[in-house]
Amino acid sequence: MSISFNTREPVYVQVIRHFKEQIATGQLQAGQEIPSRRELGATLKINPNTAQRAYKEMEEQQLIYTERNRPSRVTEDERVLHAVRQELIEEAIDAFIASIRPIQVPFNELMNMTKERYYKEDTSHD
Repeated sequence: MSISFNTREPVYVQVIRHFKEQIATGQLQAGQEIPSRRELGATLKINPNTAQRAYKEMEEQQLIYTERNRPSRVTEDERVLHAVRQELIEEAIDAFIASIRPIQVPFNELMNMTKERYYKEDTSHD
């Protein structure tokens, strides 16, 4: 597990986003055990308090759960899992719209270009 941290957001927020991305892409499955807070801190070379804060926040968001004296696991709540994917998609769309809106590209042109690029990228990975 590795994350390229940026300086724009707190590290714990970036750790949470990484977990959300892994959940949304299926790299982390419902009920799957995740590293301990200490292991995560060591692996990512971050302060253990930062790892603790990320896990606490993920528990509050119900992304993970921890039972007494057991490793933390990814939630099995399908509503939460679906919401994570939806949230990431909406964030990406909002960022895209915010960056493209000042250029004032007509909507149909934008959709055609987006569709073309989307499928071009899709076939290049096959």
